[in-house]
Parts: sequence; C-alpha cells; structure tokens
Amino acid sequence: MGAERWIRKEQPGMSMFDNIKDKASDAVDDHGDKVSEGMDKAGDFADEKTGGKYGEQIDQGTDRAKDGLDGLDGQDDDIENQQ
Repeated sequence: MGAERWIRKEQPGMSMFDNIKDKASDAVDDHGDKVSEGMDKAGDFADEKTGGKYGEQIDQGTDRAKDGLDGLDGQDDDIENQQ
C-alpha cells in the first residue's frame, strides 16, 4: 500500500494542489515523528540564529505549522507538539 500512494495518478477534477496535499498528508501519516523532529530542529536553528530574541514566537510558529500539517487528513493524530 505504501508505494501505491506515491504512484497514484491525478483523478479527474483534482487540482495539482489537491494532489500535493494528498502526498503531504501521506508523508505525515507515515513519518510524523520525523516531520516533527525536523520542524523542531529548524525552529531551534532559527532561535539560535536570532540569539533567542524571538524564541517564543518561533515556538508558536513551529507548533502552528505542526498542527496544520497534522490536520491535513482531518485527524489530529500524527504529530505531537513537544519540544
């Protein structure tokens, strides 16, 4: 089933963005822990580069981005908001 999701063709009526959303949702479903880890690392990098000046805002943005990605499939079950 895993490879089939990446090979599926666009269905009539599906926009390019629907197709991208489906692929992103599948990636988050399959690798939510890795996505979360990568987002945390990116947030930590940005926090370091700004000298901690915007740490709270960076954490909020990271959490919102995780929530948005996690909700792509209509469920909130793939990414945990922890740092």
